[in-house]
Amino acid sequence: MKCELVHTPRGTVEVSTYGQGPHGYGVPVLFIHGGQGNCHETLFHKGFDPGRYYLITPSRPGYGHTPLLASTTPRSTADLFMALLDELDIDQVVVVGISAGGPAALELAAHYPGRVSALVLVSAVTKEWLTPDHPSYRKGKMLFSPALERYSWGLFRGLYSLFPRLMAKTMFAEFSSVKGATISMEEVAELYGVVSKLRSYSGFMNDLDQTIEAGTVAEVKVPTLILHSLNDAAVRVEHAYHAHKLIKDSRLYTYKNKWGHMLWLGPDSSNPILDVLAFLEKDYQWNVDPQTPIL
Repeated sequence: MKCELVHTPRGTVEVSTYGQGPHGYGVPVLFIHGGQGNCHETLFHKGFDPGRYYLITPSRPGYGHTPLLASTTPRSTADLFMALLDELDIDQVVVVGISAGGPAALELAAHYPGRVSALVLVSAVTKEWLTPDHPSYRKGKMLFSPALERYSWGLFRGLYSLFPRLMAKTMFAEFSSVKGATISMEEVAELYGVVSKLRSYSGFMNDLDQTIEAGTVAEVKVPTLILHSLNDAAVRVEHAYHAHKLIKDSRLYTYKNKWGHMLWLGPDSSNPILDVLAFLEKDYQWNVDPQTPIL
């Protein structure tokens, strides 16, 4: 996926675009990636027909070549991405907030309701996530600091190429609470396709200290679909319940998928993908064919 730099009045954004252009018939979809991601993220594009959708994936501030702003918050990220949409000449967009991208997605939907036609939250952070006394917080601060993250990811990818099944099992334990699961070589390969694109840069350190006010979540009035795994070990399902309680008329789907946090990974991914397409295509009065292959 090729990324380019777009300069806006609020700052520079690295972004990839794919599919039907903004003045065609495609519905623009803005993907706000999770921790360690960037504009090269394609896992969550699965199932989206590029002839019907225009897929927009920016690197959040601090990731890739999008600079970390002097004061980067979910609200300032939302403002930056709205400026990006202005530069791309896009009036309305479906927003998909993934994992640590959830707070920025919620800010966009809450403060730009005329520009957001629908909101989809996937394994999303919707409240305070990790506190400084949490083991994952301390591990993240140590391994993925700007000074060390390049070496941490380089070592991990090197070990993955040498011991793919072992490293896949190591990552599985970070994502899922399922015990004793069998991981196929197809899943090992698909996970490596994700891992090979990950970098923390300075963005992940910023993510660890961000949260979103409950008042902001309650301000979301656009059609909202919330997808979360009951087996999510990275962002607990309580985040989904929290958003569903506060967002009026939101729709919540939970899953007992094997990969937990990684809803779009493995054979279980077909169910959430079809649920998203059914939600969006109903809003746009399109018919969903359940037999449509998942790409």
